[in-house]
Amino acid sequence: MFVTGGGQSFSGSAYAQVWKRARVLALTPDQVESPLAARPYDLRHAAVSLWLNAGVHAPEAAERAGHGVEVMLRVYAKCIDGQRDVANQRIEDALA
Repeated sequence: MFVTGGGQSFSGSAYAQVWKRARVLALTPDQVESPLAARPYDLRHAAVSLWLNAGVHAPEAAERAGHGVEVMLRVYAKCIDGQRDVANQRIEDALA
């Protein structure tokens, strides 16, 4: 996505350095000391977790994230929270 002036890809260490500086600018000191968004990948993980908790079906979320459904459920199932009442209501509605 981003390239150097010479058209080459940036190294992983270059991304890490920029990410570390950006966290200091964007987060509070307490957040900087926490594991919050410690790596760029953490944002991707947060996005997929958000999609699943918002009710996006696993196959759709998997496709958007570039995962298979099996990987999606193995990695992210523990991130799905607070949906028991919604699930119960959907089951009741389907049985009505």
